[in-house]
Amino acid sequence: MRVELVFEDDQDDTDPEALVDWGAFGFLYALTALSFHDARPRGNSAVEFHSEDLLTVADFLEALSFGRYGLRIETDYVRGRSMKTEVTIRPDGRVTLTTWGRGKSALHWLDRLQGKRRLQAVSSGPAAS
Repeated sequence: MRVELVFEDDQDDTDPEALVDWGAFGFLYALTALSFHDARPRGNSAVEFHSEDLLTVADFLEALSFGRYGLRIETDYVRGRSMKTEVTIRPDGRVTLTTWGRGKSALHWLDRLQGKRRLQAVSSGPAAS
């Protein structure tokens, strides 16, 4: 899945470039943490997978780079989790979020960042007293 975004604020009077200055790093970390949390093992990576494991700053920094296209996170397998996530934030405020083999997870992460809740199944049985 590939999602193209642009940094904007609620007042629409701030340039996306200005938002990148203070928001890019936190936005990247939040997306990386959501990707890590939702990722599951694939194949032999199950040996390294621990369900209670958390993303560390070291994990984040290892995947972080800066180049001609901007600030970028690129993950494949991290401690047994098949993350397969790439996020690039360009200096002009454009963002590209790409995932492989993750279904629509990226859309769910963006919803969570906006405070939206995922729907959850409700028991169809009789209510417990």
